[in-house]
Amino acid sequence: MAGKIVADTLEHSTAGSIATNYVVKGSAKAWCNFNGQGTIAFRNSLNCTSLVDNGTGDYEVSYVSNFADIGYSLSFNSFGLAGSRGGGFVGSKVTSVLNPNAVAQNNILTNGHHFQCGMAADAGNNGSAAEPDVVCLDVNGDLA
Repeated sequence: MAGKIVADTLEHSTAGSIATNYVVKGSAKAWCNFNGQGTIAFRNSLNCTSLVDNGTGDYEVSYVSNFADIGYSLSFNSFGLAGSRGGGFVGSKVTSVLNPNAVAQNNILTNGHHFQCGMAADAGNNGSAAEPDVVCLDVNGDLA
């Protein structure tokens, strides 16, 4: 038997209450944490269905449920290199959204992301691609 709960406010016995729109609008609709080296694999995730390794530090993540439109917010980071765990710095950038050739906003897709990780460019490094120990992605927005 299926049921439905309708509420405008959630209340905790000691922590106060919150309007349900903060839960619906403010919660991540997709997130993942995966290892970026060797055979990549999710450590844990929500609404993420697959990972693709396109080469050194170049990854794609696809979603189980698509986003309603391109008006979502994305946070992404990566860190730690093999043998340095916390000692090496890895930078990260979203090159496009699951479409490496996309340049216009209307080419941004709602079903996943394509991104790259690399060493930060500084006096000792040219900003080359790198495979981090930890890659994390967090996406907020409305699902389709």
